[in-house]
Order: sequence, then C-alpha cells, then structure tokens
Amino acid sequence: MPETTPRGLTGLAFGGDYNPEQWPESVWQEDVRLMREAGVTMVSVGIFSWALLEPSPGAYDFGWLDRVLDLLHENGIRVDLGTPTVVPPAWFYRAHPDALPVTAQGVRLAFGSRGAICHSNTDYRAAAADITTRLAERYGDHPALAMWHVHNEYGVPVSACYCDSCAAHFRRWLAAAYGTVDAVNEAWGTAFWGQRYASFEEIDPPRLTPTVGNPAQALDYRRFADATMRENFTAERDILHRLSPGVPVTTNFMTALSQCDSVDYWAWGREVDLVTNDHYLITDGRRTHVNLAMAADLTRSVAGGAPWLLLEHSTSGVNWQPRNPAKAPGQMARNSLAHVARGSDGAMFFQWRQSRRGAEKFHSAMLPQGGTGTRVWREVVELGASVDALASLRGTRTEADVAVLWDWHSWWAQNLDWRPSEDHDARERADAFYEALYDRHLTVDFAHPEADLSEYPLVVVPALYLMTEAAGDNLRAYVEDGGTLVVSYFSGIVDEHDGVHEGPYPGALRDVLGLTVEEFSPLQTGERVRLTGPDGSELGADVWTEFVVPRGAETVWAYADGLTAGRPAVTRHRLGEGTAWYVSTRLGAEGLDALLGRAIEDTRLTPRADLPRDVEVVRRTGESGTFLFAINHTAGDAEVPLDTTGTELLTGERAAGRLAVPAGAVRVVRLDG
Repeated sequence: MPETTPRGLTGLAFGGDYNPEQWPESVWQEDVRLMREAGVTMVSVGIFSWALLEPSPGAYDFGWLDRVLDLLHENGIRVDLGTPTVVPPAWFYRAHPDALPVTAQGVRLAFGSRGAICHSNTDYRAAAADITTRLAERYGDHPALAMWHVHNEYGVPVSACYCDSCAAHFRRWLAAAYGTVDAVNEAWGTAFWGQRYASFEEIDPPRLTPTVGNPAQALDYRRFADATMRENFTAERDILHRLSPGVPVTTNFMTALSQCDSVDYWAWGREVDLVTNDHYLITDGRRTHVNLAMAADLTRSVAGGAPWLLLEHSTSGVNWQPRNPAKAPGQMARNSLAHVARGSDGAMFFQWRQSRRGAEKFHSAMLPQGGTGTRVWREVVELGASVDALASLRGTRTEADVAVLWDWHSWWAQNLDWRPSEDHDARERADAFYEALYDRHLTVDFAHPEADLSEYPLVVVPALYLMTEAAGDNLRAYVEDGGTLVVSYFSGIVDEHDGVHEGPYPGALRDVLGLTVEEFSPLQTGERVRLTGPDGSELGADVWTEFVVPRGAETVWAYADGLTAGRPAVTRHRLGEGTAWYVSTRLGAEGLDALLGRAIEDTRLTPRADLPRDVEVVRRTGESGTFLFAINHTAGDAEVPLDTTGTELLTGERAAGRLAVPAGAVRVVRLDG
C-alpha cells in the first residue's frame, strides 16, 4: 500500500509553494535561512517548471533543480515535488497546436496562461508521461522528497475540450459505459426532438446548438471530461508509484463549492494517496470563515474522514477577485488553524516569496515585497511556532455530529438549461444549510447519497435534484433504522441519466417523505410567501413553492398565501424508528434555524446553546489524545465551557472549567484523560 502521509515529516506541514526559478541563485540561500526562521517544514517545488526542465524537445536541464533540492535537504526542509504537466512549454504547442483545447463554440484557446490542455490529446499524454518518468527516475529516492504533486488544480481553468480528438475519445468512453448505441439512445431519451443515433460515430460533444441541446448528453460529457482528467492523473501517479515506491502521490483539489464545479471529488478522493486542498477566501460580503469551515469539512469527507493537508491558502489578500482586501491582524493564523481543527495535518500557502513579475505579483506571500519588516512576516513566524506546538495532534481525526449529502453529478445536472427556476441554486442551498448547522455549533461530515449513514443522528439534504434508486433506498433504510432526515425542495426528481423517475414527484424520495408533489410553482423575483404553524409560529420564504400532497406525512408549517395557500409547506413523516422532514420552499436563515431546531428534537443531539455565535469548537481525537479547538472569529473576548481539564498548547497554560479565548484568537486544549 502507498504511504498516506508525507515522508520524513514528524510534525505538521508548514510552508508553501517555492518557485526559486523566478529568482537568481544568490537569493536561494536567503530563502532557506528565512524558511528556518519561520519554522517551515515543507515546500512545494517545480509545479510550473516544465519549460526550464526541458527547454527544447528531449533536452533536459535538471542542474538547477538538483541544487534546490540539495539545499533544502541540507536545511532540513522537506519537498513536495511537482510534475509540471499543467503548463507544457511553448515549443510543445508549436509542434502540437491541436493539444490546445477548443471551446463548445469552436474557438481554440491559445498558449500564454496555464492549464490550456486538451486532456484527450495523445501527444500531450505522451509528453506528460515522459517528463514525469524523467523526474521520478532522477528524484524518486532523493532524501528531501516527502511527496509527489501531480499537475495543479485539475479542472481550473479548463476541464472540457470539444475538439475532434475529444469527440473520438467521447465515443470510446460511451461505448465502454453503455455497450451499445441503443443503450445510449435510451439513457439520453433521444426520441425527443428526433435526436436518435444509429451508431457511435454519429455522436459529437455537446457543441453550440441553435437552442438547448440534450441535457443527458451534456451531463455525460461533464462526466467524460472529469474522467479524462482523472485518467491523466492516474497515468502519472502510476509512473511515480513504480519508480518512486513508498512516496505518497497527490494532486491539489479545490473542493470549495465557491471555487470549482467541474470535478467529482468523491471519485478523485479514491485515487490520491493523500487528499490535499487549496482554499481561498471569497470576499463577497459573506462570513468567510463559514465558507472556510465548509470547504475543510468537505475536504475531510472526500478523504474518508482521514487527515488531509491544506496545500495552498493565502497569507493575506489575493489578486484575482474584483476587490482583494488584506486579512486583518491575526486572521491568517485563525484561518490556518481552522483548517487544522477540521482535519488538515498542516498549513501551506501560495507562495513563499512574493513574485515581482507575472499574473500573480499582487498575490500575498509568506515573504512579502516589504520583506521581514512587515506585519505579514511577523505573523508567519508566529504561526510557524504555533504549528510546531501542535505536532502531537498529527494523525488524529475530527469528530463530526451530522452529515450533509452532496453529489457533484446532481449539481452538474441541476445546472443544465431549462429548469423550473434559475433562482434555485444548489450551491446556495448547501451554503445556507451548512451555515445554519454551523450556527448551531454542529460539526459536519459531507457524504455521498449512497454512503453508509448509520453513524449520524441527523442527515441533511440541501439539494439533490439527481438521485439514484440506490440512494433513495439508502435514505429510506436510514430513516427506518432510526435516523432523522431533512430534505429540501426539488430533490429526488431525476435518475442518473437526468430522466424523471416514474410516478409523481419527488420520485426517489416519495416513500421516505410520505408525500407527493403535484406541481412546482416557482416564485417571481422579489415575491415572498408566509408559512404558519399550528402553534402560531410564522416563517418567510421565497424563490420556490410546491403543491404538496401528504401520503402519511403530517403538516408542520403550511403556506399562508400565494398559489399554494393552505397547502403543506414543511412536513414530518414517521417511518419505522425514524423521521423524515421535507421543506418545499426556500427558507431564510431564521426559517432554517427553526426547521433544524424541530428536527434536532427527533435526534440524540444536544445543542450547544452555551457557545457564542462565531466561536467554533471542534475536536480532533486519536491515539495521541483528544484536542479541543476553540476559534474566536468575533471582536470580543469569549469563554468556552470545558467538561474536563487540559493543557492549552499555544500558551502552555492549564485549562479547567472555562477556557478564555481572546478576540480573534485560537486556543487548542489537549484534554486530560
């Protein structure tokens, strides 16, 4: 079995992307001296260096990389070594212009950025295998090597290509998946609009058409594009496993729903030896720390609950959003340790030294343009000491309270054209339900709809438009065995081919929810409805309503106005030993809190009413003990109740009864016993 932790690291990983090729060698000695001052334990090297390693076809220059790796090793710094296959050299594209991707509109993209790759192109695949082989043969047993880093951020900025090579590859993929063209016709419903195919050769990618194309074809093409990228990753991974045994192989994910929507990370998580992730705050006015927690929980879930590694985030502002504010004092450490709380065995950044040229020269770094006299540098050094103090929690696992179901295939399907309302956004519902659970201080695992859910007292379904029969059966068994299920609207509607399940809506969820839906009734922009309960409670909602018919479910809140006035809006269904809740409209934060509060009453969960809002409390547990993280995102001091005693690792102080957490600070207690 391949190793699943960076080789040679005894504590947590701390460091970032190191790009020495941007600087004269005279700077390298200063770099490693400052890395040691900051407590850096690992850096990522070589990710964008193909043109330097192979300056012309078949001519290699490894001398500079030899010197870099040797220098890092001499200074006790481990290396996450990249295969530079995200940016082939200019000479490669001159020789193979058809390796550049083509858009659905028929435009071939140009060289000059990054990730401009047709993943079906055989010349690219051969060249990528060659440079990977050369690197593995030369550095596979280098003493600095901790792990291999294949490519960079698959799916960003290009995941799908629509060229003729991809068309041929797509046909082969369909033949392997379906066996016959008749099976494709059945799955895609090609009888509609006369789209039937007589042979695989007649099938093309879903290129630009006069109006909306076949949705099942578009869904399968997203699957194909994702699988094709994954084929290229596994080809490089297998070379590295063969030539560099015992060294883990990864590629950096971007699991946050705010950052990548083209990759099925459930499938990718099974292929890497160690799950790693890049995360950047989206400064759109939302509570950025909630998005961070959600991304970390999702990454840990993709890793199957095992420790993962934060491979990139920023010390301060980034440079690619419309507005890029600096992080407040202390925010860098708070962000970093929040990832550690939720399962990361380290905190890495992009990048070590801030660039002077290129597209990301205004992106913050561990060593800023202003050097060691800056606030950012002082905070980096302080964070390095904190990360070192937490070495004992390496390998422990984060404890979760509830599960949220998520499926990238369902997200892809729901985002296709001609749905009942463009205002219904699966990501928005996932964000909203997650935030409601976060505000109840519940730690979330994400789970695939067909996964084993038996350990969770509460399972939440924010948006699962696409649901297989197996997933529906799984949720029914979960509830019958005593679980509590909360389902939001427009879920369970179609099967894996985007075909509506037979019978009334919501197809795969009818039985477990104890109801049918006669008709969807989306609302106009700005239109709202009121919901009332038998106890006189009132909630507000927007975007969506439904004509719900109970088939065993009881009404908890009903519509008070609109076309659906008098009809059930929120229902509860007792089934076996458990209960299933359904909400047929878009509730805001107050409504979601009320809904979850009622659903939690059906579970064994004990709400943490003693914790302030925006003070996170998360636990990691393992052979080395139990560690309680308390993270204060507020501007005021806070106290967190402790049910036992322990030692606070960042200050060395003893903690008992109540843990004081200053404004904006983090405290980590290793609990006694």
